[in-house]
Amino acid sequence: MNRAVFAGTFDPFTNGHKDIALRGAKLFDELVIFVPLQSGKKTPLFTPEERIALIEDTFPDMANISVQAFDGLLVDEVRKVGAKHIVRGLRATSDFEFEFNMVQFNTELAPDIETVFLMSRADQLHYASSSIKEIAIHGGDVSRYLPAHIEEALECKLIAKRFGH
Repeated sequence: MNRAVFAGTFDPFTNGHKDIALRGAKLFDELVIFVPLQSGKKTPLFTPEERIALIEDTFPDMANISVQAFDGLLVDEVRKVGAKHIVRGLRATSDFEFEFNMVQFNTELAPDIETVFLMSRADQLHYASSSIKEIAIHGGDVSRYLPAHIEEALECKLIAKRFGH
């Protein structure tokens, strides 16, 4: 089976992420979406379990897309699921520098694992989870950036946070 992994913080999972996942699922027999248990970025708004559930709910009828948590080096986890490819989305040149660096390390650690880059669609080049959260925090309309159930979950999460829950 030709299996690939698509990993990211996905806080929240945007329509841009969804597009990359759907396109990756067309290229490979199976796409495993990895959500890290721990993030090197600032504390995510959603727990790993919440992000996994939201992503699973995004693809209810896609038998070749699965979602799971991971903890540790990505290349080690890629091997554990029997994948040979990592799918990454690129939005702009700023993404390229970060991704280029990661590919160099991953290639040194696991030369047998290939990274495949998919360019974001032109209308999604600016979709960044952090920016979308910022818009939502200030009451802006984020419906065009997120699947409806994730937009609803984000609104609920922000309301709960506002009231200290």
